Amino acid sequence: MSTIIDIAEAVAAELNTAGLGTFSQDFTAQRKVIPAFKLEELEGLKVSIVPKAIEITAATRIGGQHDLSVDIGIQKRVGRDVDADVQALIVLVDEIAEYLRKRSLAGAPWATWVRCANDPIYVPEHLTEQRTFTSVLTLTYRAITA
Repeated sequence: MSTIIDIAEAVAAELNTAGLGTFSQDFTAQRKVIPAFKLEELEGLKVSIVPKAIEITAATRIGGQHDLSVDIGIQKRVGRDVDADVQALIVLVDEIAEYLRKRSLAGAPWATWVRCANDPIYVPEHLTEQRTFTSVLTLTYRAITA
């Protein structure tokens, strides 16, 4: 399997094996190629892990440093109280970021957490046009190869 797919699968597994009560909302993370959902599917919380990028640089004369990035998409339709729903979902995004921060991935022990970015924190157009919260976390892990 591809290294980037291994990372995406490991991130999904890490989130899915978190202890009960680790996150403020229940979800099952899924690795996806294209995280496209019909609006009615977003009545429930969707957490999608999508391979994003690989950057390879020299680590040694013969070895490479691979920075592997995956996106975590968090999506859900919001109710009447948009402010309260968005606030609760932003808390969940923060919980996921903090949970994975500097955490070893059981499914990819050869990879080291490097950074996490949250951009966009949420997509205003999705909220106004579809009443859907969409946030993207980008995690980068590093692997050194010979």
